[in-house]
Amino acid sequence: MTKSSTGRLPRLEDVAELAGVSHQTVSRVVNGHPNVSKTTREKVEAAIAELGYRRNTAARSLVTRRSQTIGVLGSELSQYGPANTMLGVEQAARDAGYFVSIAALRSVSRDAILDALRHFLDQAVDGIAVLVPHTETLRILEEFNPGVPVMAVGSLGNEAVSGAMVDQKRGAELAVGHLIELGHSRIGHVAGPADWIDGALRTEGWRAALQHAGLQDDLLFEGDWSAGSGYAIGRQLAAERRATAVFVGNDQMALGVLRAFNEAGVRVPDDVSVVGFDDQPESSYFTPPLTTVRQDFAELGRRCMDTMLKEIEAGAAVSSTVVTPELVRRESAAAPRH
Repeated sequence: MTKSSTGRLPRLEDVAELAGVSHQTVSRVVNGHPNVSKTTREKVEAAIAELGYRRNTAARSLVTRRSQTIGVLGSELSQYGPANTMLGVEQAARDAGYFVSIAALRSVSRDAILDALRHFLDQAVDGIAVLVPHTETLRILEEFNPGVPVMAVGSLGNEAVSGAMVDQKRGAELAVGHLIELGHSRIGHVAGPADWIDGALRTEGWRAALQHAGLQDDLLFEGDWSAGSGYAIGRQLAAERRATAVFVGNDQMALGVLRAFNEAGVRVPDDVSVVGFDDQPESSYFTPPLTTVRQDFAELGRRCMDTMLKEIEAGAAVSSTVVTPELVRRESAAAPRH
């Protein structure tokens, strides 16, 4: 940071003088206020860059009685969905001018979650985002009264906790609906763990789409999100040959299914169609490229922070926000051969 001619660090007033604007205008620019013209914003940003000005967050916290820090609690961050949800929330928080304090759980339990929440409160965070995608998490949050806004990311929340999520059930319905439109009537599902919110909702969507079309929902297999579990289930599906299409709960398990089919001489999509979920970057390079469901993690992060900031700034009521997923059509799904 550049020092001024007096030897001190540049202040907001120095930026205002150099830019030829009021210190209130500089404050609006620094805090991302929308009611600033493009020309004025550019002048202020140029003065900030020239002087090397940085906000004095400690002083601001004394005035606002806020730490400008959000706590983010996560688990299973080796998985694509949780890891990218974390990145989306972290980036959105930083874009909103907040620091992020991250705690990652080694094991998911009531005590571990409560300990992490108390740790955040010791840091005087302004809000907490919880990315622990298990059905028990909401009940634990409901009994905990932190005194700051809490956002359950990956859930609709409840009467005590706000929620932000991608519509997992709708994503599954898009995937299965696509297979039904192609003409498939025997559609299996390789599901994620039933104690995961995402896994349960994707299974619910698979079942709802089949029942709406008057089709059987008896080809259900539970994996653990890993390619290995997809491979094991894929070998079983290849041996039984009861399904003409398979909706797989995530792209990693779909990768295992594709390998098992390839080894067994089951051609995709000629013999069996496969649709995944997540649209991880590698899915377009699978053999064949994978039809899948895309989740917009950046938008999920923005929605999470928008809702949380409303609670922080205005004391808004508990609410929920839902991001709509998108079906990405590639080469792993086609009409069944008769």
